[in-house]
Amino acid sequence: MTTARDPGFAALVRAAVQGEVREGESLARYSTYRIGGPATVLHPARPEDVGEALRVADRQGVPWFVLGLGSNVLLPDEGLEALVVRLGRGVDRIDQAEDRWRFGAGLPAPIAARKTAQAGWAGVHLMVGVPGTVGGGVYMNAGCHGGQWSDVVEAVVAVDGRGQSRVFARSEIPFEYRRSGLDGYVVLETTVRLRPGDGAELAAEVAQLFEWRQKGTPFNQPCCGSVFKNPSGPVVMGPDGRELKTAGQLIEGAGLKGVRIGGAMVSPMHANYFVNAGDATAADVRALIDRARAEVQGRFGVTLEPEVKLIGVRGTYLGT
Repeated sequence: MTTARDPGFAALVRAAVQGEVREGESLARYSTYRIGGPATVLHPARPEDVGEALRVADRQGVPWFVLGLGSNVLLPDEGLEALVVRLGRGVDRIDQAEDRWRFGAGLPAPIAARKTAQAGWAGVHLMVGVPGTVGGGVYMNAGCHGGQWSDVVEAVVAVDGRGQSRVFARSEIPFEYRRSGLDGYVVLETTVRLRPGDGAELAAEVAQLFEWRQKGTPFNQPCCGSVFKNPSGPVVMGPDGRELKTAGQLIEGAGLKGVRIGGAMVSPMHANYFVNAGDATAADVRALIDRARAEVQGRFGVTLEPEVKLIGVRGTYLGT
């Protein structure tokens, strides 16, 4: 079976694109967890490179996997046999036509938040605390501070696994909580429609939100962001009589703050953040996820669903 690690396949991709193809790259450098083994990584120089590379992969029967800033994913210790398409520079455009803004998928969400706020446009400014790219945010319908990408998206340009491009209108995208329904597609760019606001006030709000995020979450340590989705079921009561509504509150209520397995630790700052406290492996993090789910289920009868995407060696999402 051909994999992206085969030098012959890497040569075919290299001949088809203008961007750079790197072989034997450690995925740890592309993950906010700083975890992951070797892979063949494409750095597109332009959006068209993505479709060209996926066409080569389709003809050769090689799987593919897309990375932005590497948040919200747990990459395997063994690395990936799939071609990794790293969306960043070259796919990070930003331009404006009145209340409509167009972002390349590789643009970091915090940059989109700050740029639009400074220009006096509200909506995307809430994404300043999302540690990922616009493309990943749209694909996963990421959000924070009471907003999510589905609130502002008007259209999305995406490419499928055969390299065919398509424009999705907002009405064609089945957004749900923390998912877009764009499975099998790579988001290349998105157009959002924003509402006018005062630039100075929005910039101040962005600064305040960012400060709150920094103080309340351990982004000074390698982590993926929130590990679990917040449950939607009935509120349960903790041992001290307090209501436990969020995943973090449930994990804390189960007494797991500061618990370690190998190099992975439940953050003492925020229990829904599991940090790489030193040489953690994907196996360590998965074991800690299993421990937290079992403890919360056993104590409170609540089933936690991972928000972090657990990735297998072929680039597929593993079951929860």
